[in-house]
Amino acid sequence: MDVRRMKSLHGAACAALLAALVALSGCSKESSGQAPAGGMPAPMVVAETVKREDIPLNFEYMGQTSGSREVQVRARVGGILLKRSYEEGSRVRQGDVMFEIDPAPFQAALDQARGALGQSEARLAKAKREMERMQNLFKGDVVSQKDRDDAVTEHQTATAEVEAARAKVREATINLGYTKVTAPISGITSKETRSEGSLIVAGAETSLLTTITRLDPLYVHFSLPGADYTRVRKLRAENKLAFDKGDFDISIMLPDGKVYAQPGKINFTDTIMDASTGVVKVRAEFPNPEAEVLPGQYVRVRLTGARLAGALAIPQAAVLQTQMGALVWTLDASDVVQPRPVVLGEQVGNRYLVEQGLEGGERIITEGVIKVRPGAKVNVRPEGASSGAPGGAPGQQAPKAEGGK
Repeated sequence: MDVRRMKSLHGAACAALLAALVALSGCSKESSGQAPAGGMPAPMVVAETVKREDIPLNFEYMGQTSGSREVQVRARVGGILLKRSYEEGSRVRQGDVMFEIDPAPFQAALDQARGALGQSEARLAKAKREMERMQNLFKGDVVSQKDRDDAVTEHQTATAEVEAARAKVREATINLGYTKVTAPISGITSKETRSEGSLIVAGAETSLLTTITRLDPLYVHFSLPGADYTRVRKLRAENKLAFDKGDFDISIMLPDGKVYAQPGKINFTDTIMDASTGVVKVRAEFPNPEAEVLPGQYVRVRLTGARLAGALAIPQAAVLQTQMGALVWTLDASDVVQPRPVVLGEQVGNRYLVEQGLEGGERIITEGVIKVRPGAKVNVRPEGASSGAPGGAPGQQAPKAEGGK
């Protein structure tokens, strides 16, 4: 729809609304059988001057915590589990020994590999001496070239055998080291899954011994409804969204109602929308040095620090909903009432954003809207003298926007 057509429809709606209100007023006068004023004083109303201002835009969602890392501790070699060296549920540091598997078979394998290496090194030394002797004899034409080549080949084979034997020693050394199962990360341990004396089979399900969860930093996962995600992106693109610190401030409320003291930051926003739920998954990171928050807790995630820049917002109480749409009562310099159709945007707390129909500096009635009629003169109570009606005073900070809950 082009701009001229929108303006035409807006004007038509205004005319229709005005005609309906005038007709309603005329019917009222005929039924009463007296003059419009009837000698009654002008009604008392409360008015507000509409002005452009930055409106806080806040969101609140449900979230769930998790450790920033969760690692399974598994045995890398098989054998009898001899010892658990940590207390279940305690903190461990990376590299701490947590379990010990019977090292005897692996020590024997290492000793055997070292013996095989010694034999290979002895054969290499012998092959080297034989090769050098054959080379000298070949120079004196005492032996054939084949004898010399055979000696060189024996030396090369012995060299390769030594390298293979050394690799076996390294492998046996590594396997012996694996009998001491150490913590791959620092964090909080869970309960053991295999008790002392159990037979552990490497690569099987029995190799899982416990898990470690890193609690500092802590992750909070929550979902951003598709409508909110699209709305924020649109506002950013139109430069209608201003931030106190360059982006949303994020905080969490714990299950006991306490606001967690440590501020967080968003470190991941999914690039796709979940087709089944229509949400975008988001992850935030919070410092958790004292392990005050545990994984698996449900929390309230609050996004604050954003403002709708230069927005027009009016109290809900100022809006009349009709069959033709929303309207407000405006006041001219003489306090005469006129209806004004408006196009409302979203609800922010107890106020509506106005997309069309009003400009900054105009006055609207916020209390007493049902006591007036088009063209009537009213008495205006000074701004700020409201008795606490839902509309609130101008400039009142709006509560959070309607977010996913």
